[in-house]
Amino acid sequence: MVAVVAAIGFVVFAGGHDDGPKRKAAAPTRGAQGAQEVPAQKPVTLIGDGSTSDTGEQPGRVKPEKLAPGRVVPQFVVFSWDGAAEDEKHLFSRFRQVAKESNAKMTLFLSGVYVLPEAARARYRPPHKPIGASDIGYLDDAHLRMTLEQIGAAWNEGHEIGTHFNGHFCGRTGGGSWSADDWRSEVEQARALVKTWRTNTGWADLPALPFDYDKELIGGRAPCLEGQKALLEAAPSMGFRYDASSSGGRQVWPDKVNGTWDLPLQQIPLPGRRFEVLSMDYNVMFNQSRTVKGDPAKFQAWEDQAYASYMAGFDRAYTGNRAPLMIGNHFEGWNGGIYMKAVERTMRTVCVRPETKCVSFHDLVDWLDVQDPAVLAKLRTYDIGATPDWSTLSASPEPPALLAPAISTVASGGAAVVRDRY
Repeated sequence: MVAVVAAIGFVVFAGGHDDGPKRKAAAPTRGAQGAQEVPAQKPVTLIGDGSTSDTGEQPGRVKPEKLAPGRVVPQFVVFSWDGAAEDEKHLFSRFRQVAKESNAKMTLFLSGVYVLPEAARARYRPPHKPIGASDIGYLDDAHLRMTLEQIGAAWNEGHEIGTHFNGHFCGRTGGGSWSADDWRSEVEQARALVKTWRTNTGWADLPALPFDYDKELIGGRAPCLEGQKALLEAAPSMGFRYDASSSGGRQVWPDKVNGTWDLPLQQIPLPGRRFEVLSMDYNVMFNQSRTVKGDPAKFQAWEDQAYASYMAGFDRAYTGNRAPLMIGNHFEGWNGGIYMKAVERTMRTVCVRPETKCVSFHDLVDWLDVQDPAVLAKLRTYDIGATPDWSTLSASPEPPALLAPAISTVASGGAAVVRDRY
């Protein structure tokens, strides 16, 4: 099915089939002063039932470049969001604006059930669960429509649409117990739900998503950070180039597992405490209040501590080995929304720093994949706190140093690693 789309890359699907040729875009016109040109319309090809479309190259992406000898490695920072739905808090749209003002790109890990109406829940068949089961709620129609609009707009701004899979099953009968075949089924369904939202909703008045999800989906984050061993076993056959499901990673340069980039949430300092915390809003919250409805009198102190934690992780990398910093979030209002304020402060602070690039996971793996493997191997020898001599980076790498295991417990009591339950 073929249609013509406006310059922003959206197309309204009106049903039926159009087997005729693409219409030619109108010639650019000039304004009264003869200086302003109206951009030509961009033709696109609708895919399947018109839920998605091929609009060509994604706007806002920068072609990755191989690091030149002697050049300082950029400090990459990835802000990612689990679930990625728009509701009455309007956090999806809020952070699109923050990212625009901060020159940042983000990764949105979409939960498949967020584009499936509850009335059509029988179309989802989770592994080892009843048909239509989900441990997260289905969105009402208003929020589902808002979410579809935000997803399309975000992609057109250069943000990545990854996957948080579908029903968010955790624990003994959830993702932690799944086989590689279970993960393959879950990803196939995640793709299918995005590619058939129009059929599942019956809506003909919303634009098609401006991307081909078979091509766009190259990675995700498992619910509760569970089941990565089987997930990585399945990853190559699912078209994944990376996985962001591991926890407790140290701030060192990443490597591949089973041909897939393993991009973990990391241990970063928690100022005022003797242990480190996972670089995710849920884990910061749990180590502060152990509840999403804590003491309001402590909100400002907790917000400041969360911001200081993210900044400590950034500064440690920026002034040291320049390992990419990965920060995970949810669109949430825990403890009065203080974690949203903390991550916004962080984004506005670090993304405008010299030699810093706030990118999506897609951007990061594109950059990693064009580098000299010997250079990446040498980067992996730099431990936390190391100050590399960047002028010698392109030289033959030394044998990789043995790195200490990731922190999993704390001497002062309390766990530094708390797996995400949301």
